[in-house]
Amino acid sequence: MAFKKLLTDYKERLYWHIRKIVIDHEDADDVLQNTFIKVFENISKFKGNSNIFTWMYRIATNESLSFLGKKARQLGISNEEWIEKQVENLETDVFFDGDEMQLKLQKIIATLPEKQRLVFNMRYFEEMKYEKMSEILETSVGGLKASYHHAVKKIKNKINE
Repeated sequence: MAFKKLLTDYKERLYWHIRKIVIDHEDADDVLQNTFIKVFENISKFKGNSNIFTWMYRIATNESLSFLGKKARQLGISNEEWIEKQVENLETDVFFDGDEMQLKLQKIIATLPEKQRLVFNMRYFEEMKYEKMSEILETSVGGLKASYHHAVKKIKNKINE
């Protein structure tokens, strides 16, 4: 019963977090399912040192990054090349309802280094506080602020090109 509540409470938020990382709807569904399997298998190890959602978010992030790495290795390309390929597919994705500007933004975000892309998505789209990101990514707040600043600068430069 408690696990079902976790699923209902956090499924949508985790899905969109994962979707921002892996881009494709079906891949996001697969990663979300793997995330909940990991949560179920490891819930007894959760010590309560952080919020349950923070813990689940970390699992979702790690599962997403592992998924990207595995897919990229299978094709013999870098994670960044895999992401760029996925963004190109957004134009024909029936689950993507963004306009031309949103598509352009996604293409630009795809060119960012992995950490900057992750931090930008968490801060810009999910409006997550740096302190929460720090817990999830196990990185200093200062490092996250720097990553976000660099990402924003790169995005602005590319938009203005």
